Amino acid sequence: MTSRDATTPRSAPPPGAVPLIPAAAFVLVWSSGYIAGPAGVAVVEPFTLLTLRFALAALLLAPLAWWLRGPMRMTRDEVVRVGAVGLVLNAVQFGLMYVAFELGLGATLAALLHSLSPVLTVVLAGLLLGERLTRVQVAGFAAGVVGVLVVLGPDVDGAGGPVGLVLGVASLLALSLGTLGQRWIHVSADPIWSATVQCAVAALPLGIVALAVEGTGGVDDPVLGLAAIGYIAGINSVVGLLLLGVLVRRGGASAGASVFFLMPPVTAVLAWVAFGDTLGPRQVVGLALSVVGVAVATRAGRARRAAATPRLEEPTA
Repeated sequence: MTSRDATTPRSAPPPGAVPLIPAAAFVLVWSSGYIAGPAGVAVVEPFTLLTLRFALAALLLAPLAWWLRGPMRMTRDEVVRVGAVGLVLNAVQFGLMYVAFELGLGATLAALLHSLSPVLTVVLAGLLLGERLTRVQVAGFAAGVVGVLVVLGPDVDGAGGPVGLVLGVASLLALSLGTLGQRWIHVSADPIWSATVQCAVAALPLGIVALAVEGTGGVDDPVLGLAAIGYIAGINSVVGLLLLGVLVRRGGASAGASVFFLMPPVTAVLAWVAFGDTLGPRQVVGLALSVVGVAVATRAGRARRAAATPRLEEPTA
């Protein structure tokens, strides 16, 4: 076999391709957040935990952004837009979900709810922005919802009660609305500096709520609490962001969303390892139904976008 000449142009990866190793690492890191969250709120009050999480994440991201990107070059309007989206994606979404964790919402069900986000975002874009929806996408979202209901079954109390369940669904809605809000951010906004701003902006209102609701005694176990905060901030917020960046650069803008359907089964395995949680036959069937529905709907969306994307040759060095 002859080696390929270095001057021969290399073809870029096909638009629908998702790089395996970055995708697997991203799924594992992201899924672990659904384990660290419930473990964290067991020793730290939810709003105190989130305040410290996003404050620490901002402190970690700022020098990283400066080292990788140089000084922040966002305009005032971009900072406002990035910050507004960050309030929804970080403060509102996680605030709702972490209170649901405290009430008893399980890790696997939380991951299952959030796995619906890519398809719900498409549905909301169709309803609110008039974007075209395919029947496959609608059917996939419907299957995902049915799967969640099958997993939930009659045991609402086991999912944090009606309030915990409503908060989990509201967190899903906030995640999808925040994802739609990303389109409002100017395309020149650097993703690492954007994440830094969004974490810093989220920490302030969360801190106010923490002081008002939880006071200054929101940490029950300082050692375990510090470990949980360090993991969530350093691994989920920082390493997860960097992995997502690699995934997007190699697989396209929708690569991150295309692997969301893998979060619930991976989280279920992690929950079994960490907490001893097990799934009965009904939960397994519901989980499979939801995962397949979201996977099919997401794949249909990616295929349609890929078909509309011209195939480009990668430039040579």
